Amino acid sequence: MLSDSLLKKFDQLIARYPLKRSAMVPLLMYAQDEVGHVSEEVIAEVARRVDVRPIEVVEVIGYYSMLHRQPVGKYNMQVCTNISCMLRGADEIFEHCCKKLGIKNKQTTPDGLFSLEEVECLGACCGAPAMQVNYDYYENLTAEKIDALIEELRKKEPRSKM
Repeated sequence: MLSDSLLKKFDQLIARYPLKRSAMVPLLMYAQDEVGHVSEEVIAEVARRVDVRPIEVVEVIGYYSMLHRQPVGKYNMQVCTNISCMLRGADEIFEHCCKKLGIKNKQTTPDGLFSLEEVECLGACCGAPAMQVNYDYYENLTAEKIDALIEELRKKEPRSKM
């Protein structure tokens, strides 16, 4: 079930656009932030609100790499491996992330903390190699910067009681 505050946000967003369907991506992003992924319920609700068929919402989700049909980790790490980043070592950065986290592309760590995916372009070519973690950008990456970031994110998590 979507929260009342999210449904109110949907109404506000739709009102900003001359065509309802133009609000589809923002609606999906806000819903994903609340639910953790784009569920079937979200697809149906967004389709209903913007007056399209659910398959049209699914097609939009398939186009945008930041929208996920399955839950991802709390920290979704997206490493750009497009040409600018590739030329500055993105392949090595991605492999380092795989080894450090013990997962592969589009996988999530067993604790649900980290997800990792290789993406085409983050629009941060000047700071290549670049990565996005949720909505934050990290540029001019090195293995050392990756290690420090992962440790910093882990420190933010409460320790489990044994």
